[in-house]
Amino acid sequence: MHSANSSRAVLAEDWQEGGFGLYLHWPFCQAKCPYCDFNSHVAREIDQSRWLSAYIAEIDRYAAKVPNRVLTSVFFGGGTPSLMQPYVVAGILERIRHHWPAANDLEVTLEANPGSVEAGRFAGYAQAGVNRISMGIQALNDRDLARLGRIHTVDEARRAFDIARNQFERVSFDLIYARQDQTLEDWQDELNQALSMAVDHLSLYQLTIEQGTAFGDRYNAGKLRGLPQDDQAADMYQATQDICGAAGFLAYEVSNHARPGAESRHNRIYWRYGDYIGIGPGAHGRLTLNGQRHATEQWRAPGKWLQQAEAGNADELRSPIAPSDQADEFLMMGLRLVEGIDPRRYARIAGRPLPQDKLRYLQDIGMIEHDAAFLRPTAEGRLVLNAVLEQLLVD
Repeated sequence: MHSANSSRAVLAEDWQEGGFGLYLHWPFCQAKCPYCDFNSHVAREIDQSRWLSAYIAEIDRYAAKVPNRVLTSVFFGGGTPSLMQPYVVAGILERIRHHWPAANDLEVTLEANPGSVEAGRFAGYAQAGVNRISMGIQALNDRDLARLGRIHTVDEARRAFDIARNQFERVSFDLIYARQDQTLEDWQDELNQALSMAVDHLSLYQLTIEQGTAFGDRYNAGKLRGLPQDDQAADMYQATQDICGAAGFLAYEVSNHARPGAESRHNRIYWRYGDYIGIGPGAHGRLTLNGQRHATEQWRAPGKWLQQAEAGNADELRSPIAPSDQADEFLMMGLRLVEGIDPRRYARIAGRPLPQDKLRYLQDIGMIEHDAAFLRPTAEGRLVLNAVLEQLLVD
């Protein structure tokens, strides 16, 4: 076999190293949070059965392209998917199961906001086949929830969380730290409260100010005061590792902690550079077709997406990804994981190994550990991951 063909054959199967998942984006929210840069919209009237038909049309279209793959995970993200009627979730999952064989441990996650949780709706989701809830709690005191523009109170969050915990074996929730006027002691106290509630998974994010958000505008105008300094935020990150680790919630990725075995299978597909279909307004995908990995992106505006899905194709773009770009993506995603990457897989994708001089330098200064079979950042390296990546991303 010619070497170019053999390398293409290797790349054709590369996605299997990470698995195959499906992401569905529900773009609607009850209110827009000031720190959010996701594609979310507030709408008074939503024709949910029309949306269901559009999702089904897109699922059918993609199933024709990649039939018979074993599906590892389905993730309903948003927006606020817990505003979906249970029959919409049930209809989508039924169609997905019709097209693809499911892994024995298929993970079906739905994101929920505490303000939108009704016990009846949650029972409906469980019946439809959702087996994991990811809840956006964000803070455990009312002052900070108000500042973050959240429309729920801590009491409502705890009640919603209890409903979720009673319906689902697997429940995760998100918190944001390094918030305005938050001290290290505040965060340690809040994290201990969170761990006393937690089921099996926590996502703990440092507040980042994104341009194009209300927080971004406020920050640019000098009106977002009291944000912690970098060294204080680093102390909070370190406290997060220590406190969660002591409670048995091990870090398996920069911002994610889980009891062993409860890691998010869906996010692992991204981080292990598997294939995933993205369906819904603005949803991104990575999909290997005829031996070539493609980036897909769907129309962003909900109205436009709906029309295009009904017309037979809601992709705004589908473009092949060059092997060098695939290798960069694999590196950027994989080094977020505590387990790191297999450098041999990098070499197969890139057609060349990682730069040995850079690896030696990063190992000498204590930022990475590596040998022929693994490359992973150390705890120190994860703190400055972007700087580590800058060394390794070859121009």
